[in-house]
Amino acid sequence: MFFRPFFLNVWSFLDPIYFVFTRLQYPCPGTERNGVFRVRLTRYKGKDVILSDGTKICKNDLLLKIHLHNVKILKELSSVKSEIAKGRVIFKQVLTSMPFLTSFISGHPEHSRIKGVIGITLINKGFLPLGFDCIHPENRYYLSFKKATQLPIYLLSCSEISMANIRKHHPVYLMMSKEMLMKKYRRPV
Repeated sequence: MFFRPFFLNVWSFLDPIYFVFTRLQYPCPGTERNGVFRVRLTRYKGKDVILSDGTKICKNDLLLKIHLHNVKILKELSSVKSEIAKGRVIFKQVLTSMPFLTSFISGHPEHSRIKGVIGITLINKGFLPLGFDCIHPENRYYLSFKKATQLPIYLLSCSEISMANIRKHHPVYLMMSKEMLMKKYRRPV
């Protein structure tokens, strides 16, 4: 569609400003081209949850918040028409970027206090093979805010826009304990 390239160009221009003001950083120096994550430390503010490996995440626990570099991904997917093919490309990019998270946490001064990783997304398929748990936030105001802020990304990424698809997608937390992350993705030294 005509408007997508225009909005992606505007977004590309504004993205470095967003990057600075949100205190994001790349997980490892030099990974800007290779990885699709940008990260920052955050305190968890939701209800206590127990992840599939038994790790309990409580309010104010230190987590590594992961952000997909959406404008980069959308530009790379601009020529891909099939939703299934797009999903496969994103899955592969996320999979190959996961070891960068282990390196970041391993080398971080707060390593021992970081309990896991967290991201929030409207995309809630394909996360199980990556090792994530899907947690549904309960605060409806937060959910509404997150859906409103992520809706433009969704609209730019999908081939066919329908109200039914918009209504069925709800923000979810994708969480993984530090132990699960290290077990699955730590590169041998």
